[in-house]
Amino acid sequence: MKVLRFIIYVVIVLMATPFLLVHYGPPGVATTSKVALHALVGYGGDEPDGNIVRRQLSVADGYRLDLYATGLGKIRFMHVTDAGDILLTRPRSGEVLILKADTSGDGSPDDIRVLLSGLTRPHGLDYADGWLYIAESNGVAKVAFDVESGDIRGDISRVVTGLGDKGGHWTKTLRIGTDGWLYLSSGSTCNVCEETDPQRATIMRFKPDGSELEVHASGLRNSVGMDWSPWSNELFATDNGRDLLGDDFPPCELNNIVAGGFYGWPYVNASTPDPDLGDKLPSDLPANRPPAHEFRAHNAPLGIRFIRHSKLAGFERSALVALHGSWNRSIPDGYKVVSLQWQPDGTIVESDFVTGFLQDGKLLGRPVDVAEARDGSIFISDDYSGSIYRVVPADGAESSFSLTSTVKAPDANVGVLDAYDATQRAALVSQGEALYQQFNCVGCHVPQTANALIALHKRYNAASLTDFFSAPTPPMPAFPLSAEQREALAVYLFDRELTSAK
Repeated sequence: MKVLRFIIYVVIVLMATPFLLVHYGPPGVATTSKVALHALVGYGGDEPDGNIVRRQLSVADGYRLDLYATGLGKIRFMHVTDAGDILLTRPRSGEVLILKADTSGDGSPDDIRVLLSGLTRPHGLDYADGWLYIAESNGVAKVAFDVESGDIRGDISRVVTGLGDKGGHWTKTLRIGTDGWLYLSSGSTCNVCEETDPQRATIMRFKPDGSELEVHASGLRNSVGMDWSPWSNELFATDNGRDLLGDDFPPCELNNIVAGGFYGWPYVNASTPDPDLGDKLPSDLPANRPPAHEFRAHNAPLGIRFIRHSKLAGFERSALVALHGSWNRSIPDGYKVVSLQWQPDGTIVESDFVTGFLQDGKLLGRPVDVAEARDGSIFISDDYSGSIYRVVPADGAESSFSLTSTVKAPDANVGVLDAYDATQRAALVSQGEALYQQFNCVGCHVPQTANALIALHKRYNAASLTDFFSAPTPPMPAFPLSAEQREALAVYLFDRELTSAK
């Protein structure tokens, strides 16, 4: 079987190499052929060790990067639970893995096991209100999941079925919006064509029970990553531009997704008419919405994550994007994680965050997704080497979070309000209590029920709970609170809890 597999790989390379030479020239063919194999059949690279990772990868100032886990196979998207566990999809084997949080402090997960199996090419996943949702290539499944124990409860069920997954770009990415709806991306069947399935090349949305499925935005060739900006609650999505128009065109895109928006594909690339289909643009389509930001052509932006918990300077209004890297440029490009910083005038500045995956012709990995834990740790998945990397504040860098799971540190914040004097505390408690009444928080957080607010000081400090209110876990809505109001609400809740305990 191994010999047959090797023969198949060789045949594919021999068939692909003339095509690559004709279109892109000889300089990058060695690396490009490896990546083409990876894209076509999932053939990956060697598992790196920690020393290689530290030598080859560079990370932004203020952070350090380590190899967290490897040997995981063809992994893709992640979700980090409030317990610090990583849920990780493995589409080609139909599985979801769980990597238990590193509570021992040895720099690796305490345990790795298969959480779910028998799925149809699972890709995106998210969690809300006790349910884990998984986007399969042909639908969406859900199953009850206990965050604290990391265990599945009961049987899996399908809330959406019958989605198209033929042709290219079969992966589906799923995120739960701040409005409580589930958002689902579905890529195009082809490089460039007029689709017959109206759900392809779109972002759809539906309610948690699968009802009211609708196309939310269209003209999106392959929008793999989605996230909401915590300061404006706008949805942004990455999008991979078409191929076979040369090294430098068209750009890949970051789009600000709005209801009913049309984003060009296959008729417009960014703001330029497509040379093949540009003259066939239907007159009844909405006006093309140009990108909020353009990535270099063929960089293949995938996962995007807005930074919510880091306190390091320069990352207050920023997102991290995994650039999977090109397979069709004469000089390979991408293969890194970049930071996007939103400026006061709304423009976006791109800078390197993690680099070195491709260095001196040696391909170490291809970043896929970025996830952030509540303790400020950042995780990066790599489907080429089957690895997860962890990025944390470097020694001496300011961080308001412990690097161990807050869920498992029950006495970490017993003095959570010690930083406030009596006058400050009283003023914030009064303001926070008024906000608690104004937004009818007690309507959901009824005392002596599963949603009761208890033991907050065992899981949060003042800074982390204040941060949580800027982007709470659904179904809790993101209320329009200023930073001062979020702090006041946090102080009120801690004061109420600590006072009642006396």
